[in-house]
Amino acid sequence: MNKFILIILAVLFFVGGSALYTVNETEVVIKLRLGEIIAIEKTPGLKFKTPFVNNVVKFDNRIQTLDAPAERFLTGEKKNLDVDSYIKWRIVDAKKFYESTGGNIERANNRLAQITATGLKDEFSKRTITEVVSGERNQIMDEITKLSQKGALEFGIEIVDVRIKRIDFPKDISNSVFNRMISEREREAKEHRSKGQEEAEIIRAAADKKRTIILANAYRDSEIIRGEGDAVSAANYAAAYKEDSKFYSFHRSLESYKKSFSGQNDIMVLNPNTEFFKHFNPSIK
Repeated sequence: MNKFILIILAVLFFVGGSALYTVNETEVVIKLRLGEIIAIEKTPGLKFKTPFVNNVVKFDNRIQTLDAPAERFLTGEKKNLDVDSYIKWRIVDAKKFYESTGGNIERANNRLAQITATGLKDEFSKRTITEVVSGERNQIMDEITKLSQKGALEFGIEIVDVRIKRIDFPKDISNSVFNRMISEREREAKEHRSKGQEEAEIIRAAADKKRTIILANAYRDSEIIRGEGDAVSAANYAAAYKEDSKFYSFHRSLESYKKSFSGQNDIMVLNPNTEFFKHFNPSIK
């Protein structure tokens, strides 16, 4: 008897648990009866359904993020670009979403990626590389968001935003671009070095010219000063000679002797009666 009661209680508990379900603040719930939609629950709380007849499918009604794989698109210049983007979306019509995708999130993401890729292809084909990279990037994202919104509404989805994360050249083109940039920078560096060398030569030539002028002026001034000194010296000698010619002659002879016999091994062979020795030989006049 007790076992029978326990079995009945277990069945009632199972049936009661199957008949109750909850709706969270972040969810929207579709109630189905034999696969047919009979109600859509958005209000949070505890809900009831008929066991074995009704079943429920829950969807997250918050903003979802689809990080789409990078794709390659042609610009208006027929240049390939690898574009990496992401999509922000949410379910706004649970009934339409369930009917169009079967409630499969992956299927919805694939469809959204196709819609966005089509929009990117159309927008990139109208513009140059410069425009898509910097000039009109925000405008492109706004246009793609609007275009994608029209296609997404068919699935009960609202596109909140489409953002372009990265725009790159393909690897083979990137290498070519980088090599071209390196060549251009090397050419500019050579031009700067050449201009620097030219300026250095001009400065060096100007410095050499200035040096030559300064040395020439210094030599001229030194010669003038030396000439003036020699003149003063000659005048002093002349004045001294006038004062006492014999003493002046004697002093000059002593200076000559000093210069002539400055070394210990100096030898001179002269006639003793020459004028050079007149102060040693009184007979010489």
